[in-house]
Amino acid sequence: MALLGSTAAGAAGAPALGAASTFSVLSAAFGGTGAVTCTNSTITGDVGSSGLPASVTQTSCTINGAIVAPVSTQVSTDFNAAYDQYAGIPCTATLNSVYSETDLTLVPGVYCSPAAVTFNAMTLTLDAQGDANAVWIFKIGTGGTGALTGTNLAVNLINGAQSCNVSWWVAQAATLTTSGFHGNILAGAAITVTGVSENSTVTFNGNALSKAAVTLTDVTVNGCRGTSGPGTVRGKCNQGVGNGPEGCDPGNSNQGRISPFGSNDEAGGVPGNPGRKGGNKR
Repeated sequence: MALLGSTAAGAAGAPALGAASTFSVLSAAFGGTGAVTCTNSTITGDVGSSGLPASVTQTSCTINGAIVAPVSTQVSTDFNAAYDQYAGIPCTATLNSVYSETDLTLVPGVYCSPAAVTFNAMTLTLDAQGDANAVWIFKIGTGGTGALTGTNLAVNLINGAQSCNVSWWVAQAATLTTSGFHGNILAGAAITVTGVSENSTVTFNGNALSKAAVTLTDVTVNGCRGTSGPGTVRGKCNQGVGNGPEGCDPGNSNQGRISPFGSNDEAGGVPGNPGRKGGNKR
């Protein structure tokens, strides 16, 4: 592998999240034990939990998207499948275990650590070198255990880098404190993001997806897929034609050929009642 800081080979494409791709925040805990706690925060995008509706707790929390609790079995299955696929992506460079009070710039690549990684009081800059499709994949805990910890960490994007092209695969927990962050976290344990209580200035640009609980305090989350409906808790998603009143993706309701998901919602048509009519049909 290349040493960190040297030019790394271009990263492989990130695995598809399937039905989990619509969620900005997801707690896909096993056995229906998911939990999302949102306090003094704003989330743009859908929020999901494998637990019952009460497992999504809001205290002075604005969710500009749908809340799905419990999520479907397909959502959990697709998330876990993608998580496992990340584990198999070959590494192109090695991460150190601790970075503190320094500036670091990385070009696209797959950066790995066999154990935990801590970023403390530092700036991490991701340089796309003019390629808006450049991909970064960070794999933490490839040896089986390892957590991501960021305190006073600033992640910056330059030269065309995109938040949604950055992925952080973590074997265990991910904990970010007063850290401006870019990228999608896929964690094997809890995700905890804490901002600044005085003014909630910390911004998380990406998705927080976990096999355990997700806790957000004084944070603004801008998810990669944005919003798909009103912020109301629901237990089931309409699988018929059109979104219906729940504001969720109906899935493969019409098997259209234009949309990659085959749904007439994403493939044209006009609003109807209960949903979109006249979309792409075979």
